[in-house]
Amino acid sequence: MADSLPVNQAPCPLRRLACERKNRVAGHGRAGDTGPMNTNLSPGASAQALAVRPAYRVRPISADFLRRVREQGLDDLGQPVEHHIAQGGEPCRDVLRRAHPGEALILASHCPLALPGPYREFGPVFVRATAGESTLPLSALPLQGPQPYLGTRFVLRAYSAQERIVDGQVVEAQEAEALLLQQLDRAEVAFVLARFAGYGCFAARIERA
Repeated sequence: MADSLPVNQAPCPLRRLACERKNRVAGHGRAGDTGPMNTNLSPGASAQALAVRPAYRVRPISADFLRRVREQGLDDLGQPVEHHIAQGGEPCRDVLRRAHPGEALILASHCPLALPGPYREFGPVFVRATAGESTLPLSALPLQGPQPYLGTRFVLRAYSAQERIVDGQVVEAQEAEALLLQQLDRAEVAFVLARFAGYGCFAARIERA
């Protein structure tokens, strides 16, 4: 397994690009620009010009898994799922937020990897029992709100295209994005799985945008 990269290494291209875009949005322009940014644009053109393409996407749990546990009542191991009423705070992998008290939940075993091998593992996940609320892939780590989905400390585990672990680190929330961008900038990394620090359970899949 590859050694982890230090957080304070030279800025990677993804972070440099993100900073460059941020500066342009703020009106600072790029290094070498000869003049200020043109702000005399139509509303539509202005919005398009200021749009910042995210460097990654945080994806909720797969739609195939949700259909199977909700419609067939079976998890990834072929076991019957369990039904629960949320006490509040359970991490809902389908909407990337914490459950509200009283919500109907399903508890089921899930495997976020597809290929057979020693790194393939199963673990318990909560999802909402009904599909009333949908969540698109996020362009930022879900760290907002009084009870952040990922918490204040969690694991970022990087995988190759062959679904073998390349890197894994426990990170504090305020340092997580910098390390995530470092992981995604490595050619051998295909995707990253976020996991909760305490129980080690799957939280979300993160891919390059």
